[in-house]
Amino acid sequence: MACESQRLWTKAVHAVSLIAFAVVTAGCSKEPTIPELVPTPVGTSSGKSIGVVSDSPIRFEEVTDRSGVKFTYRNGDEANEVAILESLGGGVGLFDYDGDGDYDLCLPGGGHHSDKKENGKREVLGWPHAIYRNDGDWHFTEVTNQATVPMASHYTHGAAAADFDNDGFSDVLITGFGGVQLLHNHGDGTFEEVTKSAEMTDALWSSSAAWGDFNKDGALDVYVAHYVDWSFDKHPFCPGPKKGDRESCPPREFDGLPDVLYLNNGDGTFRDASKESGLRPDGKGLGVLTADLDLDGDVDVYVGNDTVANFLFRNDGTGKFQEVGLISGTAVNQTGSPDGSMGVDVGDFNLDGQPDLWVVNFERESIALYRNEGNCQFQHVSQGSGVTAVGALYVGWGTAFCDFDKDGDEDTFVSNGHVIRYPENAPISQKPLLFNNLKGKRMENIAAVVGSYFNTGHQGRGSAAGDIDRDGDVDLVISRMNEPIALLSNTTQVPNHWISFKLIGRTSPRYPIGAIVRIKTPQGERVRQIKGGTSYGSTVDPHLFFGIGESTTVESASITWPSGETQSLAQLSGDQSWLVREGLEPLPER
Repeated sequence: MACESQRLWTKAVHAVSLIAFAVVTAGCSKEPTIPELVPTPVGTSSGKSIGVVSDSPIRFEEVTDRSGVKFTYRNGDEANEVAILESLGGGVGLFDYDGDGDYDLCLPGGGHHSDKKENGKREVLGWPHAIYRNDGDWHFTEVTNQATVPMASHYTHGAAAADFDNDGFSDVLITGFGGVQLLHNHGDGTFEEVTKSAEMTDALWSSSAAWGDFNKDGALDVYVAHYVDWSFDKHPFCPGPKKGDRESCPPREFDGLPDVLYLNNGDGTFRDASKESGLRPDGKGLGVLTADLDLDGDVDVYVGNDTVANFLFRNDGTGKFQEVGLISGTAVNQTGSPDGSMGVDVGDFNLDGQPDLWVVNFERESIALYRNEGNCQFQHVSQGSGVTAVGALYVGWGTAFCDFDKDGDEDTFVSNGHVIRYPENAPISQKPLLFNNLKGKRMENIAAVVGSYFNTGHQGRGSAAGDIDRDGDVDLVISRMNEPIALLSNTTQVPNHWISFKLIGRTSPRYPIGAIVRIKTPQGERVRQIKGGTSYGSTVDPHLFFGIGESTTVESASITWPSGETQSLAQLSGDQSWLVREGLEPLPER
């Protein structure tokens, strides 16, 4: 969030690269408009245009109304407490809860405040989660009650799904204010809360979580990111723009909370290994991802912190970490200052085989693209890659590296929405961004031509990407603050082909976070890896999706598993999802 107090904002001078604009403030009844790139055909110019949008074929259609998904994340702002708790919002858990091959939804519900007690203070209460079963053809049925999902015990934010006990069914860890909630999937369509029996005693304010086998024992562990030390006992009055107005306090008003790392004991229980693993105690975490960022065969952790330096925890292969954010170049922005970081992801932006980091930030801060130079060294390349051309008025949350047009490079999506009541420079409801990757050279925002959802403001928060309708392209689900969940179908019409891989570990964890797939095509080698966490408070489709352009086959593929085993695959046909069990021949998925 990184929101400065209103008093500081009134003195700020905002410069936006490549965009000249005037901010007009006309009181609380009107919101300012974010300047945006106006689409102009390539090769032409217009006196009214402030940018050029290439002729991208990427298109999305909102299908929420016909999906059967009727769910809204609620933050409790009707109590008029104006608490920082109300600003975070929720994520989206995309997971196959019933094992039928279709991706279902786990949706945290948020929370609210109780009536004031005699001492004048309120309690923080939770709203129920929801589970929606994917029936196919963009229709979902709510099965929360049938799945015996318990009422939320706290105010919730994120849904981190993974198979922690290697039984073949996805479990879910729900994060939020007051603790976490671990839901064990019985495999018969029902869940059981096992937080207490699993010995997950974390009671701090958690935002996002990410799974990964950090000590390489074949069982998934989990990293839980914590935010700030707020409560109704630590709830200062922060003034708004007019006398008597109350504004949400910025995170700088509060101390950060230490994150926690739980190692899996392999018997259904976990132990807090935060200190022995080398975690730092001073973050304000919102987004977290787990992946092999230095390509040395183990799972590292990257944390997007709010107003303090981001963390990059480099794993030594035993679950012991060295925090290398500053020396790696991924802790701060291009001027050496920490950003207000929310959503995070990792992908190969420039097609060199190295995992690059993507971080969406608060207004007056650009999205950060950290290009991997090798040996865990990164360079901030947002300006040179065209990312800063959108200006710096967005407040980004959910995000994803995905090849939306199947041309072989990874594009990026960002959901946006403000966090305060009286913003001066940008509206509360903000339009999403979609950057088209131009062959690893530049990123160009094409949101204005992608579809109607992208031309409307939203209070966007977490998002999840995946091939939800199984038609060979990547779709989106987006959580919004006090607005219904949004489902976007990828309707891009291109002659390009694709291939995807679903990996199942045997020596590695069954859900093999950190596994890397490399394919060879006539256009060159392409690389993807299974990631934990990413976005904000969300779980994405674990399939590894590759656009392969005009090719109808992949010449060969190789897999590096978390166990250290490498596996070579011969030529594979495209327009097909392949199921690969560790060490066994690939099989076509239905």
